[in-house]
Amino acid sequence: MNNIAEQLRLAYQNIKQNCQQLHIINDSVQLIAVSKTKPVADILTAYQAGQRKFAENYPQELADKQQLLAEKADIEWHFIGPLQSNKTRLVAQSAAWVHSIDRLKIAKRLAEQRPESLGKLKVLIQINISKEASKSGIAPDMMLELAEQISALPQLELKGLMAIPKAKDDNAETGPDFLAMQHLSTQLQQHYPDATELSMGMSNDWPIALKNGATMIRLGTVIFGKRDKNEE
Repeated sequence: MNNIAEQLRLAYQNIKQNCQQLHIINDSVQLIAVSKTKPVADILTAYQAGQRKFAENYPQELADKQQLLAEKADIEWHFIGPLQSNKTRLVAQSAAWVHSIDRLKIAKRLAEQRPESLGKLKVLIQINISKEASKSGIAPDMMLELAEQISALPQLELKGLMAIPKAKDDNAETGPDFLAMQHLSTQLQQHYPDATELSMGMSNDWPIALKNGATMIRLGTVIFGKRDKNEE
């Protein structure tokens, strides 16, 4: 049985050590625990170990877990999966963050459906930096246009970028697509100074993401163990 509390402790320890080696302020890096397909009991175990930021990929699963854990008001729910227009209301009403904005239609629906009582929904633009057909996200040259459109919408707050880069040629030291995302993040901040977040890095590649400016690291398998579905 996977010891979630111990795995969390090790993950935070490893991130802290890497931050020290890279001279990064540790508090500037957030660990987002990816709890998709995992039972509420596992989330509660992580919560009791001190984790407060959780991510889900599926709108209905997010909404169900948010309702089941509604008494844990300090949980911060992140939605990180692809989003269809007929599912936006579930996310707008359940999440604090959406990492996967890749078109204006979705952003508009989230803005319209976000309850004012919950405050603004924090959003990230997803970039398909490795140009993979299987991945969502926009082309890098569309970033500033979509950012301008999002920034004009009520109930949304543009906070940065998200990507799932591919480590080309197994070059774990440089990762050209990771570096490209860092450059895009810098470019975005020149126009939108508050858009400082870069959600990048998962269980198998988070150290290289950290080297290239990631501020949000999405860890699932290393905390909760392998899933029945081959997903991360």
